[in-house]
Amino acid sequence: MTDIKTISQEINVNPEEIIADYRLVYHSRQVSLSLFGLASTINNLANRARDHQLKPDEVQDGTFTITNHGTSGSLFASPIINQPQAAILGIGVIEKRVVVIDDAIAIRPMVYLSLTFDHRVLDGAISDYFLGQVVESLQNWA
Repeated sequence: MTDIKTISQEINVNPEEIIADYRLVYHSRQVSLSLFGLASTINNLANRARDHQLKPDEVQDGTFTITNHGTSGSLFASPIINQPQAAILGIGVIEKRVVVIDDAIAIRPMVYLSLTFDHRVLDGAISDYFLGQVVESLQNWA
């Protein structure tokens, strides 16, 4: 089975952010960014989108979108794919919840993730594996 790093080199990531009445969907041509590098790039793009300074080629040809519907406080959503993209990852609000870890009760920040994908483009097994790898990465964040 393909690992998450190989998958990430085969997709274009589109973080989606609602900015006033504008929707920012950025086509990343740099899929090898670190988390900090990706966050810096998204911040730069969001600022330029607010100032209406994005170029047309910066908002075209995406294949995968990340949408943070949790900013409005929602836990769950079923984001719809923006065709011709292949998938969209929805991220709900992060809240502290009671969880059981190694038979002990603990309070941890938790989030619900949803992955909507086009079965004509992506196989369900590999899509589920991808989401599982995202979950595992978040759970083992150091």
